[in-house]
Amino acid sequence: MALGDRGVRTAFLAGLAAGIPAVALLPWFFRVIEARPGMVPPDPLLAAIPAVEVAVTTFLVLYLGIAAALWALFRAPLALLRALHAYVLLLLLRMVTMFVFTLEPPHGIIPLVDPVTAVFYPGGEPFLKDLFFSGHTATPVLLALAVGGGALRRALFVCAAVVGALVLVQHVHWTVDVLAAPLFAWLAWRASAVTLRWCGAAVSDAAAA
Repeated sequence: MALGDRGVRTAFLAGLAAGIPAVALLPWFFRVIEARPGMVPPDPLLAAIPAVEVAVTTFLVLYLGIAAALWALFRAPLALLRALHAYVLLLLLRMVTMFVFTLEPPHGIIPLVDPVTAVFYPGGEPFLKDLFFSGHTATPVLLALAVGGGALRRALFVCAAVVGALVLVQHVHWTVDVLAAPLFAWLAWRASAVTLRWCGAAVSDAAAA
């Protein structure tokens, strides 16, 4: 399917039409979550390890992985289009799950101030209830699915595992947040095929690779 195809143009505009309002609503949404009482799940793993700040390592691993994936995807525009749809769906899934399964921050949390997402925090302060599920873990998993097979996919899965471990070391997330992240990344990726078909721009997994 060519980039000039009407369905591709429709899919691109639909991704922006859904993604831009969702991002714009994040400050309001975080204020809603901040006011909601949250649950405290049992977590023997976090209870057994001391909190250690590893923010620099976390962001280095995460954003190098994202940069490598985007470099590959920009050379495969149809795969990039599907990744756009999948990421918007991932964002919407996070909003739903954070509202339905609102959690309190883990004990001993050391705030992880993401230089990208911090602009959406209420009042510019670190937001501690951005929990279920871990977006930092889900994002490299989603990008691994988007780039197809090969060494880059394997590296992104390793990136996701390392980031997942690091956010636990810093007590930024509960273990359940990290374990659930790959499942929701996969769901967003599969659902993106449906939204593309709705737009008349179906892109197979093979095409995305």
